[in-house]
Amino acid sequence: MEYALVCPPGEGATLRLDYRAFAYAGKFVVGEPGKAVIRTADGGPAAPDWEPDEPLPGTVDAEAFDEAVIAAVSFSPDRTDPTCCRLRYVTVHAARRGEGIGPRLIDETVADLSAAGFDRVKIAVNNPFAYEACHKCGFAYTGERTGIAELELARPAATPAEVEPDRYREGLEAFRETDGELTRAERRFVAERAERGPPSTDDPADGATERGDGG
Repeated sequence: MEYALVCPPGEGATLRLDYRAFAYAGKFVVGEPGKAVIRTADGGPAAPDWEPDEPLPGTVDAEAFDEAVIAAVSFSPDRTDPTCCRLRYVTVHAARRGEGIGPRLIDETVADLSAAGFDRVKIAVNNPFAYEACHKCGFAYTGERTGIAELELARPAATPAEVEPDRYREGLEAFRETDGELTRAERRFVAERAERGPPSTDDPADGATERGDGG
């Protein structure tokens, strides 16, 4: 696998991702945001043995998809603070989730954003697994929400954020407010993390990172 910056914001490059394998695939055909990927080193398929649950419509050409992409992220400057960049959408191929690829992509992208001169990076998450994974990537819950059950996390671009245990648990409690929408695994995960407290950024960042804030 290898990391690649596809384009900075405003350059107009797009990605064609198979919507059957990637959440938010349609967000990557928009040219304005910047984009980065983890892809196969040899250009081969991200998951050669993966079988989709549904066939493509006859009007869609499967060969047009960027099949070497394993994970992708889109990003753009914050609308009110040009020194801050927001990670807008992070998505990992359905067959490659749980391998720590999403967090690796976030780490590499944050390093690029720091080198590009951004002081701060933000991301909004909509599930407890992504919340945990982003904390392992050096983000911390800000106490702000961008929508129902979408929590905003932030970090300095150059260094991990300082995480306050009480604030970390506050974010987990926000997911508990939507308990009826959580799966049994998510409820158990939230309870375990609330008891344990925030993770170390040295922990393996192997959680899911699928999210999107639309902002």
